[in-house]
Amino acid sequence: MAEETHSVDDDTHADIPLGQPTAARMYDEALGGKDHFEVDRAANARLYQLIGESRVRSTAMENRRFLGRVVEYLSKERGIRQFLDVGSGLPTVRNTHEIALEANPDARVVYADIDPIVAAHGQALLRSGTTRVITADMRDPTSILGHPTTLEMIDFDEPVAVLFIAVFHFVTAADDPAGIVAAFRDKQAPGSCIALSHLTTDGMSSEEQNGWQAGFAGATVPLVLRDQGAIRSLFEGYDLVEPGLVRPWQWRPGALDSPRTASLFGAVGVKQPSV
Repeated sequence: MAEETHSVDDDTHADIPLGQPTAARMYDEALGGKDHFEVDRAANARLYQLIGESRVRSTAMENRRFLGRVVEYLSKERGIRQFLDVGSGLPTVRNTHEIALEANPDARVVYADIDPIVAAHGQALLRSGTTRVITADMRDPTSILGHPTTLEMIDFDEPVAVLFIAVFHFVTAADDPAGIVAAFRDKQAPGSCIALSHLTTDGMSSEEQNGWQAGFAGATVPLVLRDQGAIRSLFEGYDLVEPGLVRPWQWRPGALDSPRTASLFGAVGVKQPSV
């Protein structure tokens, strides 16, 4: 039987795959959202069985709160007004544009995700004078950097923050993660930043690593775990903001406690002037 799809009237005229779980919808379910299908719930049920539901949900929430603190820092302390949120996932509580606009009503945000359902929901919920959402594949940086909507919204002669939050563990070595980062870095003006979080092998047993990978085995993209050194290498050409590459709950913790897991590393980098 052919895979069931649903057409979306977005800029790519893409179809939403309903026969396979997607990372964006699985993440939404783990955060307690409602924009997911039975196939995504079934995939997460298997992941919960393999890893533990509390661990998976805590990892998702830890990552989400890291994103919030990062955007607040970039907006308020570094004065950045432009954001490219790559692999943004589905809209949920405290989105990038909401935090950025609190700091600066002129902030501009472009969300990009490979899952067309993100655009389908985002165009209805997020479209405003300062916010756009596109369907694009980060493995082809030009599909984001050269997208007409990106070029309409983002002035690359001014500092821009590129957010790679929990996305590179869906990029294989064959897709050249370092080359992807370099493409965005080469486009950024001095004073620009990246933020990145990534599932890691450090602190995980081999059984848990196998569980994470098995949980995403049927999804539209595979899961790739990396150690701290490999994650650090993705920041080439950037100076890390203190406290460096750490567990996300350790990165400038705020008044609202984050769950504390050993599942992720995260950091913010500032583009080096000579790069």
